[in-house]
Amino acid sequence: MTSLTVDTPTGPVTLTEQDGAIVRCEWGTGGADHSALLDRAAGQLAEYFAGTRQAFDLPLRVNASAFQQQVCDAISAIPFGLTRTYGDLARDLGVTAQAIGQGCGGNPLPILIPCHRVLGASGLGGFSGLGGVETKVWLLRHEGAAGLLI
Repeated sequence: MTSLTVDTPTGPVTLTEQDGAIVRCEWGTGGADHSALLDRAAGQLAEYFAGTRQAFDLPLRVNASAFQQQVCDAISAIPFGLTRTYGDLARDLGVTAQAIGQGCGGNPLPILIPCHRVLGASGLGGFSGLGGVETKVWLLRHEGAAGLLI
């Protein structure tokens, strides 16, 4: 596996590539490798934070249980600037909202798989990334999905 750390307005983010796909995106440092895919992912992340990209066009792989993959697929379907609730996704997948929350917390590719777009029925819900809910709020405001927060 190779990793590349990039600076973002929400702190350093490390992207990890394995066998031709991005498999991790996590806050923190830890990589200085370069490959065509890592450089492309870093460029798309920079465009996202610059406000010129709304969707990522990268090969992503969730190395996790079938349920975790289903949750990540459901999260990936939420468009830029929009949100859904844990309950919405729970109804779609036939599970509990708590299970969706756990699935969001286990997302290995936050930002790229936008778990920050999943909210509680009457509040923000949690966020497992660096900075917690403050980072979630920052990302939602950045996407213009924060009307309910202002």
